[in-house]
Amino acid sequence: MQGKDGVIELVEKALAEDIEVGLILKEGLIRGMDEIGRKFSSGECFVPEMLVSAQAMKAGLKHLEPFLKGEEKRKMGTVILGTVKGDMHDIGKNLVGMILEGGGFEVIDLGINTPVDKFVSKAKENPNAVIGMSALLTTTIGNMKLVVEALRSEGLNNKVVIGGAAVSQKFMEEIKADAYSRDAAKAVAIVKELLGIKSV
Repeated sequence: MQGKDGVIELVEKALAEDIEVGLILKEGLIRGMDEIGRKFSSGECFVPEMLVSAQAMKAGLKHLEPFLKGEEKRKMGTVILGTVKGDMHDIGKNLVGMILEGGGFEVIDLGINTPVDKFVSKAKENPNAVIGMSALLTTTIGNMKLVVEALRSEGLNNKVVIGGAAVSQKFMEEIKADAYSRDAAKAVAIVKELLGIKSV
């Protein structure tokens, strides 16, 4: 049993057996995504499997939503995603967004070619959100630094994670961002760490 249909069938079976909704969410769906993230990190599975798993997780969450109480329904946290100004690439960003949603996060997608002030205004609206920036071109990475500087000059303390082919751990340290994600699969673990959320 695999994919969206398999997850929905298992959720329905668990509900029929009167298993607590919060337990289905934490021990079934979230634990499942954590395990896929671990397998990706160790090379046991790859991007296609991550995508299928994220889509299955979203389907399971949607099916479970009517049964969730307010406390359980609350997302783990919010992530503001955007490709920086001057960069029109969005495949990596979209993949990260899907995986984060599958991992239980609310994602605010600012799209491509995102100006500094758009990141700042969304951060003001969501002061506890993590900001994720992507850049594929070396000519655009300077805009990441501008975003971090603008956030700090506005007194905003949102955690900032960067990713994309043009950036590195060293660059993250140079611009004083909070984390660097080398690949999409690690995004959930990194965001959880930044928000102080323990994996189940």
